[in-house]
Amino acid sequence: MGREKLTENRKGKQTVLGAADVGDMIKILIVDDEKPICDLIDINLTAAGYGCRAVQDGLQAVDLIEREHFDLILLDIMLPGVDGYDIMEYIRPLKIPVIFITAKHEVKDRVKGLRLGAEDYLVKPFDVVELVARVEVVLRRFNKTQRQLRAGDVVVDTEARKVTRAGCPVVLTNKEYGLLVLFIQNKNVALFKETLYEKVWGDEYIADSRTLELHVQRLRKKMGWENNLVAVYKVGYRLEI
Repeated sequence: MGREKLTENRKGKQTVLGAADVGDMIKILIVDDEKPICDLIDINLTAAGYGCRAVQDGLQAVDLIEREHFDLILLDIMLPGVDGYDIMEYIRPLKIPVIFITAKHEVKDRVKGLRLGAEDYLVKPFDVVELVARVEVVLRRFNKTQRQLRAGDVVVDTEARKVTRAGCPVVLTNKEYGLLVLFIQNKNVALFKETLYEKVWGDEYIADSRTLELHVQRLRKKMGWENNLVAVYKVGYRLEI
């Protein structure tokens, strides 16, 4: 029944390919029948600088894909109207990267999703930081990256690796720059010390090391974030913007 509906839907409308986006913002479509999950993903990806649309129905998702241009689709499998596997077969010729986000955790489900052409497969429940990281990896794979990241008066040009604050250049070390990008991409989200250290230093966090703390202190001073980059007790740090 799902395939029949999808076929009818495709015949009834004209697919728009390569539609122009508004500005340089990367657009992501979130398709999940659980609204709280859609809202959680939307809030965090929007905070990371992406433009998001969210729907809870398979046919609604197909309608949006036909009308609008998306750089990435986050797709649940168990959906009303048309399931994620059928939608994936429709999306594949459009060359839009897809990450499956689903409660179906068995190996056969992962294999089926990847063989249908999905770039990644994330099982619920998931960590929001991990989701944002996977989104970034897939977008880089398709050469679709955010050229600019913003947080207040701080602007990061990710291609040129240049940072300005209120229009003035700011000189950062490589580690400070890595931390800055992570904090801006996860605004208002508490990041574990272990996660920050692993992402920036590429190593396991050592509890009694003050390396991370010193780099955060220097970043606060350079960015003027003494009241924004806050410590979260027994967790790590959060950039409040």
